[in-house]
Amino acid sequence: MLLEGLVNSAALTDTAVNAGHRGAFCILADLAECKLVSFPIGIYKVLRNVTDQIHLITLANNELKSLTSKFMTTFCQLRELRLEGNFLHRLPNEVSTLQHLKAIDLSRNQFHDFPEQLTTLPALETINLEENEIVDVPVEKLAAMPALRSINLRFNPLNAEVRVIAPPLIKFDMLMSPEGARAPPP
Repeated sequence: MLLEGLVNSAALTDTAVNAGHRGAFCILADLAECKLVSFPIGIYKVLRNVTDQIHLITLANNELKSLTSKFMTTFCQLRELRLEGNFLHRLPNEVSTLQHLKAIDLSRNQFHDFPEQLTTLPALETINLEENEIVDVPVEKLAAMPALRSINLRFNPLNAEVRVIAPPLIKFDMLMSPEGARAPPP
């Protein structure tokens, strides 16, 4: 019943958004603010014939603690993945199958370690990890990413070494808060 309600309420929308493909239709899966604790298994079945046309999934502001490898391999044509405001602390290794991903929003989660699998994604332009608990960042790996343009690490307790080493090595925008700064209350 929940799945039927999500589909009927246009949580899954077939749109003519151009996402860089002339005349191509993209399917946007918007499951934000649905109080999900896991990705609904029934969605895989509903979308099985169109997974290659899904370019944006938003699961923002739910209660997700993890994503499965099946999620990553099923939706491997994603261009944008919005996971902000959940309880995620790691990504599955299969995130490396998202070879077309351009933007990922992991802000306001519970990451203590930088998800290094992201550094293997050739098309990734934007990473948002604002308001997590990340201390260390693989600066050299980030500097080697060909498409990366921006990474938001504001309101993370980054160590002093990252703050000193990163600026001369990077060719993209790296947003950091002043040392000791705290995020404003929600």
